[in-house]
Amino acid sequence: MWVAIDMRTVGILFVALTLAGTAVAGSLEDGAEALARGDYATALRLLRPLAENGNPDAQINLGNMYFDGNGVPQDNAESVKWYLLAADQGSADAQIALGFLYEYGEAVPQDYVQAHKWFDLAGSDLYRDTLAAKMTPAQIVEAQKLAREWKPK
Repeated sequence: MWVAIDMRTVGILFVALTLAGTAVAGSLEDGAEALARGDYATALRLLRPLAENGNPDAQINLGNMYFDGNGVPQDNAESVKWYLLAADQGSADAQIALGFLYEYGEAVPQDYVQAHKWFDLAGSDLYRDTLAAKMTPAQIVEAQKLAREWKPK
């Protein structure tokens, strides 16, 4: 049975499916597998140390857990923190997730300029261009400027 889904759900599913194909051997892979099967306690135990040590894939997974409240209390601020840490390292998956959060005002105030910036940085022309149709020319110029000036940390 097919169910209609909105663009926010499409974006989150995109990130989840992308991560499923990018896990590496060891604790990250085990953590991602635990997350996929709903064993959130194991996922958290395996992913948190990796995320705290700067692994962007683990950071995205933790961001997803906090966004959805899977195995942890639902916490928008904590979710955004982990997405930003991964995005600041240049993770396109995290940048796309942030783009959707800003576009739809989920966990952050709605901000098309920030959404456009993150989609642009991720190299997601489709999402960026779809969003641009909702923006003024001045907003697009501002978003492009922010993307040009952005530097990974």
